[in-house]
Amino acid sequence: MAAKGAPGMANKGPSYGLSRQVQDKINSKYDPELELILVEWITRQCGSGVGRPEQGKMEFQAWLKDGCVLSELINSLFPCDKPVKKIQNSCMAFKQMEQISQFLTAAEKYGVTKTDMFQTVDLWEGKDLAAVQRTLSALGSLAVTKDEGTYHGDPNWFFRKSQENKREFSEDQMKAGKNVIGLQMGSNKGASQEGMSYGRQRQIL
Repeated sequence: MAAKGAPGMANKGPSYGLSRQVQDKINSKYDPELELILVEWITRQCGSGVGRPEQGKMEFQAWLKDGCVLSELINSLFPCDKPVKKIQNSCMAFKQMEQISQFLTAAEKYGVTKTDMFQTVDLWEGKDLAAVQRTLSALGSLAVTKDEGTYHGDPNWFFRKSQENKREFSEDQMKAGKNVIGLQMGSNKGASQEGMSYGRQRQIL
């Protein structure tokens, strides 16, 4: 039985000890310069309708927290068939988290890997805004790399991802390749080790 006066789990107090150290470490990864780039890109990408936050981590979080700006952003990168069908501003927590979740699903569809994806609580509760920056940077890099005409911003803001150069071969080419390998293997038949050197020979006295 809980002792009288013990604080409940729902009432979040200040972080102490190790949890505070962990949170401080996470906070230190947040990049104020990257924040400026991301804000500039998002406002150019989505237009004046999304507004512009004051500079600072808490303002950045408040701007994105309801998921609407993020949904406008991801929709702007799809030339047609917008992935987030309904963007609705709401003061209700579960509605805001649902909107963020829709953005994350659409971002993964666009090509952002799971390892680059933030969790809903990272943004909504402000647990890891550096992770939010990482996701948005990955999204920007993909948009620049794809070069589909939907990216609106300075291409130097994000690095181009290396694209895999897949080569496809016809069935005849595959068969021809197998024949070459077979001939090469056959040419080794009857080969001897005569004349081959394996380093300095041991002298027997």
